[in-house]
Amino acid sequence: MNTDTPETPTPSAAYRVHSPREVEATGLTRGPWDPGQQHAGPPIAMVCRAIEAVAREHGLTHIGRLTANLLRPLPIGKLEIEVVTEYAGRNAAHYAARIWGHGKELARFTALAQRESDLPLPEGLDGHPLPQAPRAPADSPVQRIPFGQGLPGYADLVETRAAGGRMFQGRSAVWFRLAAPLVEGETPSGYQRVAVAADSGNGVSAVLDITRYSFVNADLSIHLLRRPVGEWICLDARTLLAPNGCGLAESQLFDEAGLIGRATQSLAVRARG
Repeated sequence: MNTDTPETPTPSAAYRVHSPREVEATGLTRGPWDPGQQHAGPPIAMVCRAIEAVAREHGLTHIGRLTANLLRPLPIGKLEIEVVTEYAGRNAAHYAARIWGHGKELARFTALAQRESDLPLPEGLDGHPLPQAPRAPADSPVQRIPFGQGLPGYADLVETRAAGGRMFQGRSAVWFRLAAPLVEGETPSGYQRVAVAADSGNGVSAVLDITRYSFVNADLSIHLLRRPVGEWICLDARTLLAPNGCGLAESQLFDEAGLIGRATQSLAVRARG
């Protein structure tokens, strides 16, 4: 069991890697709903890391889609990650993955990896040049994620800057950068940086008071048109709710060069207490 407390130092990385299959989450992964549970972004990034490693063996270097089905809360502690190749062809491969912890299956994943090649594009294509984020990171004020005070957690793992709107007060655009490594001694890939950030779309665009309501996502689907570059990832996110206790959070994803893709989350909305 994780023993991070307010008296212990903030961990130096989000995960300790014990083997290709076994990793251990530190307090830097702590999310907003329960102090013993992870924010889903970091473990999704660790699964992305494992899928990237398998895809490279097939010569496939672009993760075009990553979908997470979140079955149970992910505890802070040891996890086992399993990746299976379902089909590998010349230009694309499909992968399935699972996270196990405390003897239970916690999450299931599917992913599409693609072969990259140089392809000059003609000028004047509809929708091109691709859109840019509302503001650059350098022009966006620092704005800390408003949860997790007192314990090491996700708000310490990432640096956030407001590119538009205000977090947890409706539609907003927020830049994310890892303030600590995902894994000690490793530089995370752009895909891993996207995964850490993209699961926050429902939080940064929340339209309900987090002290009175929960709006937990049961899944996350990320679609990327190209490889993310640089340290910064921007979510331009909004939340849409229905009067049946369900909702949808959707995010446009950017790096400093422009649009890279989209992410969606299905929400279960409940009144607290």
